[in-house]
Amino acid sequence: MSDQADAPTPRLLTEAAHRALAEAEARRREYDAAEADLPVEKGGRGGRDPARYGDWEVKGRASDF
Repeated sequence: MSDQADAPTPRLLTEAAHRALAEAEARRREYDAAEADLPVEKGGRGGRDPARYGDWEVKGRASDF
């Protein structure tokens, strides 16, 4: 049995799907560029802002707010 017979056929994306993926990638790049311009927090936890993602994690315990 060949590997090609087991591989799923690739799905073709519509033009609208390609536009949506391109827009999402552009938003990610803008967000990453804006985040890079922010000053570094002294004594902070590091990583992404927990308020943006809706939860706060300390020592393995997460709490939603």
